[in-house]
Amino acid sequence: MTSAGRNASRAGGVAAQYYARDFWSQENLKYSEPHFRMLKAAGIIRRLSEGRTVDLLDVGCGPAALMQLLPKNVHYHGIDIAIHKPAPNLLEADIVQGPISFGRDRFDMIIAQGFFEYVGEFQSRKFAEIARLLAADGLFIASYVNFGHRHPAVYSKYSNVQPIGDFQYDLSRNFVIRRSFPTSHNWVHREPSRKLLCAANMHFNANVPVLTRKLAVEYLFICSPRI
Repeated sequence: MTSAGRNASRAGGVAAQYYARDFWSQENLKYSEPHFRMLKAAGIIRRLSEGRTVDLLDVGCGPAALMQLLPKNVHYHGIDIAIHKPAPNLLEADIVQGPISFGRDRFDMIIAQGFFEYVGEFQSRKFAEIARLLAADGLFIASYVNFGHRHPAVYSKYSNVQPIGDFQYDLSRNFVIRRSFPTSHNWVHREPSRKLLCAANMHFNANVPVLTRKLAVEYLFICSPRI
């Protein structure tokens, strides 16, 4: 497959578009530098892994920019459809239409940022595949866009747009959701860029009645395996 997009089978009467390596090899370059959500996720990983050695898998890792933000006790592995700089800890694979796997390894922590908006009808399958890779006492961290924002910005390449409650319900079929909270609150539907607003949101991990539903840009979910 060399074309940028490809049709999958219809889900809900709408043909989803799934994009191949040639598209993602360019799109991923937008995330070579750490952005707000990645910085926040890195801080959460540091806190959750403090005092122990952790094997982590980054699903949809792109250029693996997260790796540079993590301490030495976190052993980073990444998987993506387009790996720019091959390395022993990075695996190139089509993780939407193919299975998510990384040899025979299981991981203490798995993170998927900005991934599930692109999986269309494969969402439940991807949750199940990740669950199988997670250690019995492991943690799964997932992000998902709040499409219930007061003025949602829906990227044209998304194949998996749904209310946050639907995403959470499907997630809970494979995992126990220990916590969920916004990446940030913002009047516009994008992560903050101004220093003061970034600082205010970086360590604020709480849901505010009514306000969060309308102003949360994305959500982060911290989950355990459902045994």
